[in-house]
Parts: sequence; C-alpha cells; structure tokens
Amino acid sequence: ERGKKGREGGRGGMDPEKYRPREAFNSTHFTTNAGAPVSNNQNSLTVGQRGPVLLEDYHLLEKLANFDRERIPERVVHARGATAKGYFETTADISSITCADLFRGVGVRTPVALRFSTVVHSRHSPETLRDPRGFAVKFYTREGNWDLVGNNMPVFFIRDGIKFPDMVHAFKPNPRTEDQEWWRILDFLSHHPESCHMLTFLLDDVGIPKCYRTMPGFGVHTFRMFDAQGRATYVKFHWIPKCGDHALLDEDAERVGGKDFSHATHDLIRAIDAGDFPEWTLCIQTMDPATEDQYDFDPLDVTKTWPEAQFPLREVGHLVLDRNVDNQFLENEQIAFSPGIVVPGIYYSDDKLLQSRIFSYADTQRYRLGANYLQLPINAPRNAHRNHHYDGSLNGMHRDKEVNYHPSSLDKLQHAPAYPTPHDTLHGTRVKQTIAKENNFAQAGERFRSWDSERQARFVKRVSDALNAPRVTPHLKMTWLEYWTQCDAGLGKSLSQAVKINSI
Repeated sequence: ERGKKGREGGRGGMDPEKYRPREAFNSTHFTTNAGAPVSNNQNSLTVGQRGPVLLEDYHLLEKLANFDRERIPERVVHARGATAKGYFETTADISSITCADLFRGVGVRTPVALRFSTVVHSRHSPETLRDPRGFAVKFYTREGNWDLVGNNMPVFFIRDGIKFPDMVHAFKPNPRTEDQEWWRILDFLSHHPESCHMLTFLLDDVGIPKCYRTMPGFGVHTFRMFDAQGRATYVKFHWIPKCGDHALLDEDAERVGGKDFSHATHDLIRAIDAGDFPEWTLCIQTMDPATEDQYDFDPLDVTKTWPEAQFPLREVGHLVLDRNVDNQFLENEQIAFSPGIVVPGIYYSDDKLLQSRIFSYADTQRYRLGANYLQLPINAPRNAHRNHHYDGSLNGMHRDKEVNYHPSSLDKLQHAPAYPTPHDTLHGTRVKQTIAKENNFAQAGERFRSWDSERQARFVKRVSDALNAPRVTPHLKMTWLEYWTQCDAGLGKSLSQAVKINSI
C-alpha cells in the first residue's frame, strides 16, 4: 500500500516525476528540507528540560545552518534596488533596421522584468542619496532573453572598462573610515576630464530622482541593430516615463529620506498594488555607421550624447509594470543582468566600456549566484532552450540523456539557423590608447548653458561644496577650476569666486 501511494503521489499529492520546489506544494505540517516530519519546532532536543543541547538534533542544526547562509554576496555596485514585472509592447514597425523578434510587428507584447537601483552604496542604503540609478530591463523574447542594462543618465564617467574598478573604489566609502569623501572622488576623476559631462547630470537637479516611476532610463552605450539582410544601424535607447521626469532638490531629499529611506521602493510597490501601473515609452536614436567619422565626437564614446536635433528620438514601444515581485530575495536579489545577453538583430558596438561589461556583468553573477545563475526562474529564458553546459553548483536542470557532447550521430541536436552578425573587417595595430576625438568639455558646457540662471546657481553651489570639502587639495581645486572653465567661462568664473583655494 505504501508503494502504491508513493507511485500515485503519496502524502500531499506529490508527483515525483513533476515536482519542483515551490509553495504550491507546501505540506500542512512542518518538515525538514529533506521532507521528514518535524514534530516540535519550538524546543531543542536536550538532556532534561534545562539542557545541554544534543548534537543529534538534526532539525535544530539544519535550521541554524540554513539561517547562517541566508545572505549571499551583495552586488559590488547596484546593491540597493527594486524589481517589478510587466510587459513591453511594440508600437512602431522598425523591421527596416532590425530583425529582432520582439520588434516583429506592431502590437507584439513581450514579458519583462525591470530592476531599478542605486549604484555606489550598500543594499540597505537610503534611496535619497545623490547617486546614478540603474535602469535594467530583461526582455523574455521568443528567441531568448535580452538584457538592456542602463542607467538614469545618458552618459558615464569613463570610457574604458579598465578604469571601472578604480572608479568604483574612488566612489565607495574610504576603506579606513567607511565614509564617502569628495577628495577621493575628485582626485580620481581629475585624471579623467571626460567625466565633466556626467557630473553635469550627477550634480544637476536631476541627480536625485523623485521616485522610480518618474525616472528616465538610457541604454547609455551605442548598440548595433541588424536587419534581415545584415545591414547594420547604430542605435541608442531612451526610456521616457509617462509620469514625467521629476527629481528631488537637496532639501526635499533630506526631508523625504528623513521620513522613509526606502521611499522609492515603497512608492513603486504601493502604486502597482493600487493598480496605478507605471509606464515608459521606448525611443531610439539611429545613425548610419558609414557617417560616424563626420562628427566632432566619437559616436561610440559613452561620455557623449547624440544631439537630438541631428538624431531625433523615434518612438518604438512602451513598457508597463503591472506586477510586483512575489518574493524580494528570489526575484529582486537574485535577478541578474548582463549587457552580453542579446538576441538576433541586436548586437554590441565597439564601445570599449561596453566590451568590458560583456564579461564583467556575467562574471559577477557567477560569483554571487553560482555558475548556473541563468537557471534561476527569474533569469531563465521563457523559450525552449538546450545546450551541453552540464553540472556545476546548484544545477537544477533535469537531464536523462546519455549524449552530452556535440556533434553526435546518435543525437540530432542541430545548430540554430544563422542570423545577421557583424562581418565588417577589423584592422589596426595592438595599442593601449585613448580615443582620438576626446572633446571632453564641449557637451558639458552646452548642457550648463541650456539651464536657467537658478538651475545654474544650484549646480555651482553643489560643485563648489564638493571642491570645498575636507582634504580637497589646492592642486585638485585648480585642476577642476581649469576643467570647468574649459566647459564654460562663466561657470569657471562663478566657481573661482566660490571655491576657497588655500583651504584643505
């Protein structure tokens, strides 16, 4: 009888052939992780009522051991974040520039997960700190996942990934004092004048988003799209919030953060729970790669934007978040993104920072979550997939085939049909050099001059406060005054009047 029950599912109706761990299969009584019943979850097994505790209390040891391992390494950057789920709907025919399946026709809907995040600080840091925000979208397409991993600002501090670890070290708290200090940030960035443009976003009024629902997003990098004939187009991605683009001024951030340091996460969850679903419009800018040498900036330079007068925004779809995550650890802490994850019709450009991220993002997830992180439900593709990436820690893929190699005459696993990828000829010498068209100051100055006088004054105040911060040396102050003067003479003059050169 016990054998019959086991074959039919046994206690709890479990099907041993189909069972996967999930709450839908919960027992009505306590069990160990191995499924054995637990008759007492309130008292340890002891010698007498007062103890000592016996080492043979397996349930106690398992419970404590599991608890001791509940936390995994947090992300080095983007540790603080919030995720929601929804869909992306294509609203324009762009088959002339891409064969990507999610853009195959107007009205096509693709499931998505979107994670917002702060960059520098730890997992439970305040969401009102002045800091870039991550804006990472995972599209679950019919041809695999596509991760569009961007930020809320369209440019970045550096243009070469070899500098990224040092940049993060400079922005992170001082390893001796655990304090984020301007002298460290300004010292590092003083060797990278291309950061001026990014600082006109970070230290501008947009530096602290009001909430995630009113935050724009950008792909930041230049990507390539390929049509069915293999013709390439350079593309930049822009997410425009339907709620409007709103930010907190410094005094507002102090007030909001003093009441709720998780205000942005709470706002997102409550809005979706109430049926007020946030939306974003996806727009693209496009450029013919044949024209890339015609401009005074390098179109692949991640510290530059493409002027919208020359490269107008084109709406191609909209994104709606209509579901909160079921569990913060499973679907927010364990969701993992990599700009290396693309689909046919979308490809990388030669942007040096992007090329580095292709490796680094996946590598950090293999460290944080394990070699099989893409098998986790929130990261796994929704389409049928197969390969011979076998075994490894926490591999949950059920396999019963005997052929685990390719090619084989016994297993007819085939290559997928070819799809367009770059075929351009690469030529040049092996070098470690900065790009030719740096043009580090022009766009920063143009952005400053586009603001009204009050906004300019607030920017001058934030920059001068940073330069007047403790331990910023006279040499650093003079360097930055020179940089900002090259951006705009009036800005340099205003700062020179506000910065105390001889104080440290």
